[in-house]
Amino acid sequence: MKLVRYGEKGAEKPGLIDKSGQLRDLSAHVKDLTGEAYSPDTLKKLAAIDPASLPAISGKPRFGAPVTGISKFVAIGLNYSDHAKETGAAIPTEPIIFMKANTSLSGPNDAVEKPRGSTKLDWEVEIAAIIGTRAKYVSEADALNYVAGYCVCNDVSERNFQTERLGQWTKGKSHDTFGPLGPWLATKDEIKDVQDLSMWLDVNGQRRQTGSTKTMIFSMAKCVSYVSQFMTLLPGDIITTGTPPGVGLGMKPPTFLNVGDVVTLGIEGLGEQRQEIIAA
Repeated sequence: MKLVRYGEKGAEKPGLIDKSGQLRDLSAHVKDLTGEAYSPDTLKKLAAIDPASLPAISGKPRFGAPVTGISKFVAIGLNYSDHAKETGAAIPTEPIIFMKANTSLSGPNDAVEKPRGSTKLDWEVEIAAIIGTRAKYVSEADALNYVAGYCVCNDVSERNFQTERLGQWTKGKSHDTFGPLGPWLATKDEIKDVQDLSMWLDVNGQRRQTGSTKTMIFSMAKCVSYVSQFMTLLPGDIITTGTPPGVGLGMKPPTFLNVGDVVTLGIEGLGEQRQEIIAA
């Protein structure tokens, strides 16, 4: 299934995209796509519904993030060796964990705010997992059984805040709108191999990132298992897993986003996003 939340901000409804690409309403079957909705039992019930029996939604409504009411938004840093090299960082020997504020979560096509005082606003196309089952101390071999599905994430970053303002990366990663997610969550059965998906990102129509989940240093299973050693993952929690090379920080000279720029990005099987940069 491709599960979505559609409608105006704060009033989103649950839906799914059927095999023809038609948006259909799920409101009669689930109140919203919270963590509970992504539990194995609920997903099984939703999968048993004939999509043709669901009301078709006309037009092109806004998509929100495909999950709400999360307990945490976890990120893995420097998880592609070429990206680590372009930023001048050492190749990590174990996953680097940081947090994005839950309030950074936004829809896939919502505008991205350039924060006040921002000088180094950057982009990062990433694949994210949404947890479906409470996970604590799970093994790498079993880790993907705790995942409900996958989606596109733009881990928007303010590099000056992230690395030059002291403290942890979190403050360069957590401004409102710094977590565009979606357009949909693809359940695991939609994705043949999560470690073999192409990914890309353009800025103003110019290709900046071209990559594949093949080149992740730490696999999706490793990331989920590793994070679960340090914190309990709850249904609905997001883990976004790093970006391939081509970020603004790594360009020569470094190039960053300004008001009016447009970022488009996508991952094979997981859809595409579009964001215009606006002033906060």
